Amino acid sequence: MIFGIGTDIIEVKRVEKMVAKGRQYLETIFTEKEMDYCEAKARRSEHYAARYAAKEAILKALGTGWRGGLAYSDIEITNEELGKPQVFVRGEVKVFFDHHQIQQTSISLSHTKEIAIAFIVLEK
Repeated sequence: MIFGIGTDIIEVKRVEKMVAKGRQYLETIFTEKEMDYCEAKARRSEHYAARYAAKEAILKALGTGWRGGLAYSDIEITNEELGKPQVFVRGEVKVFFDHHQIQQTSISLSHTKEIAIAFIVLEK
């Protein structure tokens, strides 16, 4: 059963400004694994933007916004061996997932030089 769906779109230029603030700022939004992945890419801001959009889309699917101690860094977007994105949660986001019995996430990310988009389906 579908618990929620969410989507988000962001301009890459907005994320470029975040990246320019440095690693210490990025650590408030992204996990170490996410930063390592993005930093290894030629157009790193596009990859950061897709992950940022994913985190926003997840919060929209939860229907909570940034309430109850939820943090960007409690959501981690990684890629399986063949490149398929996957979601891992921890902290208060995991507590919310567990409380609402969210068992499955299906996520799609896409980006160009100008924009990044994410779409997620959360299932019980």
